[in-house]
Amino acid sequence: MSKIITIKLTKASNTSGPFTISDQEGNIIATNVTIDVLITGISYSVDDSVVMITIESTGDCPFKKTKNVTTVTPIQLRSTNFIRTQMGCLWRHLVFNSFNNYYGVIEPYIIEYPVAYSFQDEILQAVKDYTKVFKYLPNSTGVFSYTDRITVDDGYFNQAILYNGQQCTGVLTLVPKPRHNLSMYNSYPIYGTEDKIITYTKSDSFYQYNTFWDVVKNKDLPIAVTSCESLSYDGIINQSNMQYTNKSFGKSPMRAKDLKVRHSLTDRSDIHLVSQFIVTPSQISYK
Repeated sequence: MSKIITIKLTKASNTSGPFTISDQEGNIIATNVTIDVLITGISYSVDDSVVMITIESTGDCPFKKTKNVTTVTPIQLRSTNFIRTQMGCLWRHLVFNSFNNYYGVIEPYIIEYPVAYSFQDEILQAVKDYTKVFKYLPNSTGVFSYTDRITVDDGYFNQAILYNGQQCTGVLTLVPKPRHNLSMYNSYPIYGTEDKIITYTKSDSFYQYNTFWDVVKNKDLPIAVTSCESLSYDGIINQSNMQYTNKSFGKSPMRAKDLKVRHSLTDRSDIHLVSQFIVTPSQISYK
């Protein structure tokens, strides 16, 4: 036998959601339920044996609440109002090797360099970045110290985007150059639907990569679009206007009087990147 239950939120904060709903046995009733849906109220068909419901927020600020299943009248249900509260999560600072990680979620670390050339247009040949990558070691005192660190070579930004007013390389996923494996090295670049995977090298303290060209399909459409997540983002790449394919001919170099290099670390939070400066070797483009 089954019964119908209606779940309606009466109190939550702006950081709540999305939600996973389960019964007292841990059986999942629904996943990825938004806060707006629960504020309005939503009904589910469950087994008669269900006497408790657990609502778990699985977003940036996770929490869990368990309530008994009770009977209310339709008038009581309609008259139940939602109250928005200010709730926060406990945050601990100065955790070893946990930098761009907030409340258990890795947030992108992004740095962008503007580059301006002289009077003539110039063609970008490569990107050389002087960035120091640190890992911190725990000590016996348990107190965070900037001296307990080592410089490592196995970490760097994992994404790059190069663009100017009309050109864009799309998302370049950066991976270290395979060592002593020519067959694997020759398999790059690898073309995906929303990125191109290229290799980078580290030599004389410089990280360097150079396998890029313009992938914009239509110059009458924007390169970037407004993010729906946060207005603080300076636009996100318009993937529908990028063409990540192998071009045997007609590879347009990055050519302009200015350039922007955006580096992002999105897949890990156990390294500390200290960017010093960037060099963009180029040559004058005569026309």
